[in-house]
Formats: sequence, C-alpha cells, structure tokens
Amino acid sequence: MEIQANQHHLVLGKLNDFLTGSVLADTLDERHRQKIAKKLVLDGRFEKKDIESNVSLEVIAGQKRAVIKIDFLVRYQGKIIALIKYAPGSLVTRRLSTLALSRIMKSYQIPIVVITNGEDAEILDGDSGKVIATGLENLPDKENIKKNILFFSFKPIKKNTFDQASRIAYACEVDGACPCDSDVCIIE
Repeated sequence: MEIQANQHHLVLGKLNDFLTGSVLADTLDERHRQKIAKKLVLDGRFEKKDIESNVSLEVIAGQKRAVIKIDFLVRYQGKIIALIKYAPGSLVTRRLSTLALSRIMKSYQIPIVVITNGEDAEILDGDSGKVIATGLENLPDKENIKKNILFFSFKPIKKNTFDQASRIAYACEVDGACPCDSDVCIIE
C-alpha cells in the first residue's frame, strides 16, 4: 500500500473507472464512487453516456472563488435530472450543501438531488429540499424518470437564490473541507 501526501487517503493501487475506462487511484472513496456508477448503469438502466462524472464546478462567495467536484450528473432527454454527491460520513450534515450545489450547477433546478456515503443515500426533491427516499436501492432509475419527467419543474434559478446557494456551497464544501481534500481548488 502507498500513502499519498494527504495522510488519511490510502492508495491501494489502481483501478479502471467503470464509466470511462480511465485508470484511477484505488482508494476507499473511489471504490464507493465506482459502486454508485455501477448501480446507476446496471440497476438504474442508464447508459454510461448519460452519466457525467467528476464534474468541476466553480463556487463563489463574495470575492472568494473555488472549484469543487460533483461526483455524478445524470442526463435524460438532454436535461440533467439528478446530481449525486458522494461524501464519507453523515448524510444529514450534507443535505443543505448538496441541495445548494443543485441550485448553482445549471440555470434550472435539478429535480433529483442525492447525497450518499456509499453505504446509504438520501434522495431529495430539488424543488422542496425534502427527503423523498433513502437507501442506495432508491437511486434514480431510468424507468422512474420516464414516468415522472412531466412532473419535474426545471424551474429557473433566480439570481438571489443562486447567490445564496453559492455562498452555502462555498461555506460547506470549501471552508468546511478537510485540509487534505484534493477535490477542492481555491482560486486566488
């Protein structure tokens, strides 16, 4: 086993990314991400091309800017219908920041927002922010999306909402990040 510069992220070797085939560092976090990707394709019946992974997103809070990573965006009929954020530990403490990310990722509200630690998941309604399901077995699936697509509002995000969500995301995802988190890049 090799230990990276950031001491609590053990690199166990290399693995092939399920979605892209690219070679990645094999860490416990990455194993959870791969498990989620496989569930979306094998259980959820999405095509690999419908899932974008490791997406960079700039967050702004006043004069502060940073780039963070969104684990998965799921598309259906040309729209992002789900944002999925992986983070180890408690799900409850990450609800607000993940919902905030869903309000700054696109110019519309992403209808399904998922926070997962790889063992459990909370599925949130993007419009209300309420938990509508729990468990990895309830990750978005294509059949359910087909049935419910007409009920998704895709409401435009107002500037005030965007600004507030960006500040929340910055506070939680950047200011609250572990100092050794390599998924956060502060822009000076």
